[in-house]
Amino acid sequence: MSNYQTILAERHADVLVLTLNRPDRLNAASPEMADELAAALDRIDGARAVLLTGAGRAFCSGADLAARGERTVTGAQGSHDALTRHYNPLMVKLAELDVPTVAAVNGPAAGIGCSIALAADFVIAGASGYFLQAFVNIGLVPDGGASWMLPRLIGKARATEMMLLGEKVGADKAAEWGLIHKAVADDRLMAEALALATRLAAGPTVALGLMRRNIAAGMDGYADALNREAIAQRTAVETGDAMEGGMAFLQKRKAAFRGA
Repeated sequence: MSNYQTILAERHADVLVLTLNRPDRLNAASPEMADELAAALDRIDGARAVLLTGAGRAFCSGADLAARGERTVTGAQGSHDALTRHYNPLMVKLAELDVPTVAAVNGPAAGIGCSIALAADFVIAGASGYFLQAFVNIGLVPDGGASWMLPRLIGKARATEMMLLGEKVGADKAAEWGLIHKAVADDRLMAEALALATRLAAGPTVALGLMRRNIAAGMDGYADALNREAIAQRTAVETGDAMEGGMAFLQKRKAAFRGA
């Protein structure tokens, strides 16, 4: 299949397996990775299901702040442009895909990585997997459709908990909450996920694609939410707290926020 710099694309019979492949960065999602995922989804070459996973110890640790263009690099507009030109088009493409999708979450699915995972029709997490809306920890706001997705998946109270407190939700709790399909032992993760993707690929995929679109239509407002998030992120990135949060993250220390 096509050569990519940040992902791997492999066929397992009728299943296209897309692996986020920056294990040295815990698969931090750069704009290039978002573009490569979108390109791979445009070229599924007859695959009847898609399986998303991450190489190494993580599914995806979130957006690559240095590559994304936050205030510490290119100014507040850089964050808005990264969302509207790279990450949001990927999320829309995942939502509008004509074939069913499965995500196998190993280790952290944080920030935009959480949104990418939860965009799948079925999410299976290994015991070491967890889901994290880390934005509050760096003075930013959830994006990637999280503000639309989470209340619909787990209700307002739990969505608020995830977004405003920024605490990890482990695999077992995620399954209990209904955030994901199921939690399994780490050593069973890929086998379970591939078995489910293979089952879906053997199904009536035209009908399954229509079901996906009908489900999405019944939960309208997704594109508007993506746009609102991008605008809110541009505002948040301009704050001193976002500058402090970004520097604290890069320096591996606790941020000292001032509320401005």
